Amino acid sequence: MAAKNKETERFREIRNSKAGRNYFIGERFEAGLKLTGTEVKSIRAGKGQINDAFVRIDKGDIPTLYGAHILEYEFGNRENHNPTRPRVLLLHKKEIDRLKHEMEAGGQALIPLRMYFKTGLLKLEIALCKGKQLFDKREDIKKKDQMREAERAISFRR
Repeated sequence: MAAKNKETERFREIRNSKAGRNYFIGERFEAGLKLTGTEVKSIRAGKGQINDAFVRIDKGDIPTLYGAHILEYEFGNRENHNPTRPRVLLLHKKEIDRLKHEMEAGGQALIPLRMYFKTGLLKLEIALCKGKQLFDKREDIKKKDQMREAERAISFRR
C-alpha cells in the first residue's frame, strides 16, 4: 500500500474568492508580509482568510493589510497574536509610489488576491482593482451560463 502524498495535506495557498466576482482585476503585484512566528505557523496550517481584506497606504508611505483574519495558533502561548491586526506589507519604494499615484487618481482599490509561500517566505499577491456594478456582475453570469450551455452541447455530440 502506497503512503499518502504529503503535498496534498499541506498548505497550498489562500485565495480571495470574492475578488473576481466583485472587481475588475488590473495590474498585479507581489508583496512580502511582516508577520510574527505564530501567524506563519497558523497560515501553514491553512487557518487564514483574506476575503474581506484590503490594502491601504498609510502615512509615511507604509502599505498595510487590513481585514485579513489569521486564527490564533492552536499551540501558541500567552504571546499569541491578535487575529485581525493590521499587517505591514513589504514592497519596493518605486512600487509604493506607483500604487499611491494610481489610487489617488481615483476609483481603484488595492485588493489581496492570494497568499502563498515562495521559497519558504510568505507572499501576498495584490492587485489594483475597480469595483463592478450590478449590471457588470449580471453580464458575467450570463457569459458563464452561455459557455456552460455550449460545453454541454459539444459534450452531448461526442
